[in-house]
Amino acid sequence: MPRFSTTATIAATPDAVWALLTDAPGYPTWNPTVERVDGAIVPGGRITVRARVSPGRAFPVKVTTFDPPARVVWTGGMPLGLFRGVRTFTLTPDDGSVRFSMEEVYSGPLTPLIGRTIPDLQPAFDAFAVALKERAEAR
Repeated sequence: MPRFSTTATIAATPDAVWALLTDAPGYPTWNPTVERVDGAIVPGGRITVRARVSPGRAFPVKVTTFDPPARVVWTGGMPLGLFRGVRTFTLTPDDGSVRFSMEEVYSGPLTPLIGRTIPDLQPAFDAFAVALKERAEAR
């Protein structure tokens, strides 16, 4: 099953990194992988992500976990659990820094079929982590 993840150690406070991760309209100002994010990253919020890796496509997701400033989870997919994608952002304090991790996992009976159409997102995940680190440390 496709799975992507990335990590970074960021010399910033968890609150500073959290502020970037939960500012949907601000994503395009620091994140080269995102064209835009519509909606609000709040508990139960619904957002639509437009990523550069898939021009013209919109990815609607729901904020299913919101635990400031430690963890936020976006969940999207098809009805009845036929295909599901779960992206988890985790912030862990680490000796004056923050350990950032982001992981996306896919599941459901249609995953073998749909998984073949998912592009390699690893470069975008890594670029996301680098850009988040650069923006948070520049604050």
